[in-house]
Amino acid sequence: MEQTRRAAVAYYEHLPAKTKKLARKTFNAMDKNGDGQISLREYVDYLKKNKATDFTHQSLFTALDKDGNGSLDFEEAIVLYYIMQSGRAISCQSCKTLLAGAYFSCSQCFFNVSDSTYEICCACYGGKNYTHHGDAIFCDNYTLLRQSRSVIQEAPIKKRRKVLKSHKKRLLVAEITVGLAGITVGVADLASKFYCSIM
Repeated sequence: MEQTRRAAVAYYEHLPAKTKKLARKTFNAMDKNGDGQISLREYVDYLKKNKATDFTHQSLFTALDKDGNGSLDFEEAIVLYYIMQSGRAISCQSCKTLLAGAYFSCSQCFFNVSDSTYEICCACYGGKNYTHHGDAIFCDNYTLLRQSRSVIQEAPIKKRRKVLKSHKKRLLVAEITVGLAGITVGVADLASKFYCSIM
């Protein structure tokens, strides 16, 4: 989770002032009692109200709570903002823990046309603690990213530019319109959709 925190801080520092204000405003909306901390109850209530129930799992809240005091200050909530914006809020399909670092994905599901993917943590993969289709080929997330880039590089340049331009516009619109409780397309999803659109 520490790498995710560092990425979140870097991401936040490069946001425009207007977006930083929106993040602060959303934090204040989550902090119902105005004490500068978001309790688990405030966190869950706000996310449910905003139909972001994928983020209400206690393991995510616990992972965000760096100092372990049972609540989130603004700096800890910035990590939530980053996770939601980047599409990194992925849970293990087997044990349901947040996948903050390396994890394994079924490559067939990843490159399939459907939006559904199957990710599991290293412990579940290594311990064979999962149930998935029998011919599943699993790769770690970094390998899939490299494979996606290879597929993109092999596409005809004209098609590649057209698809990337389209995805870039969608990501820009999503970035502008999504607040702290929003969800955007992640890198893996972008690569998967690109792969499918060039095939």
